[in-house]
Amino acid sequence: MSFLTQLPKLIITDIDGVWTDGGMYYDKFDNEFKKFNTSDGAGLIFCRMLGIEVAIITGENTPIVTRRAEKLKINHVFLGIQNKLYVAKELCQTLNISLSEVAYIGDDIGDISLLREVGFSGAPSNAMEYVKKEVNWVGEKMGGDGAFREFVEYIISRHHSLDDLVNQYVQSTLDL
Repeated sequence: MSFLTQLPKLIITDIDGVWTDGGMYYDKFDNEFKKFNTSDGAGLIFCRMLGIEVAIITGENTPIVTRRAEKLKINHVFLGIQNKLYVAKELCQTLNISLSEVAYIGDDIGDISLLREVGFSGAPSNAMEYVKKEVNWVGEKMGGDGAFREFVEYIISRHHSLDDLVNQYVQSTLDL
């Protein structure tokens, strides 16, 4: 099924390897660090402008992801999830949509079951090869380098002019 005949109602994203480079950084005091690319936030702006819900489903269970999601006002955040497909089905039921109306971007083995079931699937360029074989689209950006934004812009560009959306956004900031 080609999902790109319509915009998704929901875009789900993994975090590590998509929004980050997949690295986990620790200091000698057991503090954990992750580097997010602020470019991905613009993908959320475009989704909001078009009424597309966004959800995070990640196997990691860290307050760092919660903090990033809160800053970006992402309402659907699921941490420490091993069965991402189950959680996605539950979320779809809550939102009264089907998996065929969902796009998902992931990069590793824990993402495959969900990538296989959604209407449109994607992976960053540095995803595992066996993941790339499972998806509809592989981006040029690596995880942590704006891969989520690239995924969103690709999907949206099939239906809307990104230039028009950018101009709408710029105009909305001038009206404040």
